[in-house]
Amino acid sequence: MELNFESNNTAAVIGITGRLDTVTAPELEDYINARIIGIETLTLDCAGLEYISSAGLRVLLRAQKKMAACGKMKLINVSPIIMEIFEITGFSEILTIE
Repeated sequence: MELNFESNNTAAVIGITGRLDTVTAPELEDYINARIIGIETLTLDCAGLEYISSAGLRVLLRAQKKMAACGKMKLINVSPIIMEIFEITGFSEILTIE
């Protein structure tokens, strides 16, 4: 998995490329936690996300809850394959996906 971070004041974009699974989910969680201080809008760009496991879904849910306390989080560029996983698991109703 590769992560890319861009921010301007209170908004940040994290690009995710590769697989978000049991091995890489802790890395993403640490990455997000280290960068959301002072951020009001967090965007996760999923254009390069190839796969997400239940461990990855948990990380997204935790990030959503943290951001709800101080702002908002959204996912963009979600592929049809990843969107299907969100729909099957009900995460499409929990997460903001554009």
